[in-house]
Amino acid sequence: MNDLQGQIRQIGQTLSQVVVGQTDVIDQLLVALLSGGHVILEGVPGTGKTLMVKVLARLIQADFCRIQLTPDILPSDILGTNVFDLNTRDFTLKKGPVFTQVLLADEVNRTPPKTQAALLEAMEEQQVTLDGTGHTLPDLFWVIATQNSLEFEGTYPLPEAQLDRFLFKLLVNYPDPQAEKQMLKNTQSGFEARRLNIQNLKAIASEKAILAARQAVKQIKVEEQILDYLLALTQKTRQSRDLSLGASPRSSVSWLQASKAHAWLHGQDYVTPDNVKAIAPPLLRHRLILGPEAQLDGLTTDAVITALLQQVPVPR
Repeated sequence: MNDLQGQIRQIGQTLSQVVVGQTDVIDQLLVALLSGGHVILEGVPGTGKTLMVKVLARLIQADFCRIQLTPDILPSDILGTNVFDLNTRDFTLKKGPVFTQVLLADEVNRTPPKTQAALLEAMEEQQVTLDGTGHTLPDLFWVIATQNSLEFEGTYPLPEAQLDRFLFKLLVNYPDPQAEKQMLKNTQSGFEARRLNIQNLKAIASEKAILAARQAVKQIKVEEQILDYLLALTQKTRQSRDLSLGASPRSSVSWLQASKAHAWLHGQDYVTPDNVKAIAPPLLRHRLILGPEAQLDGLTTDAVITALLQQVPVPR
């Protein structure tokens, strides 16, 4: 277990050296990897979202595929299609980019709902159905979607049903001045984000190690009081006057899994209230919908989450 934890932590440290100034996002990304949960990365252009995913896929020795989503992308462009082979007189499956281990769906909110929905079955059931036949996806199948937080013209906001399939929504903000200066130093020293193949980035963990780490996470202990605490927080989101939509039952299950992964990553063999609270903002911010009055008051989802965490008593 210690060896697995060391590998995962080393992945985070190496990733932090390449994508400077995003330590918290990287930590949460590793929690999602250990939970097997899909992620939305939201931030302005140029903050390293795509680079982060490409480097992480390289460090875990995973097959990586990127889809640049645009308004004219069709579901078949993602899933694949059956093509008639004149030689064999039979249909053969031409697999789409979804048949990979790490899938980067770039600018997911720029493609129409029909194409967005093509990812639903893959994300929830780890399989795709083409012409009535189910096709299983790899064990390590993991979707990371990116979206721009500034431009809304020509976008198609993800519906609540699809947002709920994502474990986390991570906000990739500007790095602080010290971190940005380090980025300049790295560039001056010869680092080129577009040429990762020459940056001497070696794989740290294999697919087998990641799957073993996920099994170890499942063994983390959770006391009855922690389950009651987590349930009380979930119920509080449904009772809040500031929210028109609270957390779903799927949120509760995901919250428990992510809390266990957070505990394991930080060397614990049991979940504490601090683990539950640390996971709350990225897990809930895309699932909760503000009520009209809260929007008029200028409240944000993160502010409501912070207030809810303060209202529910922490178990001893």
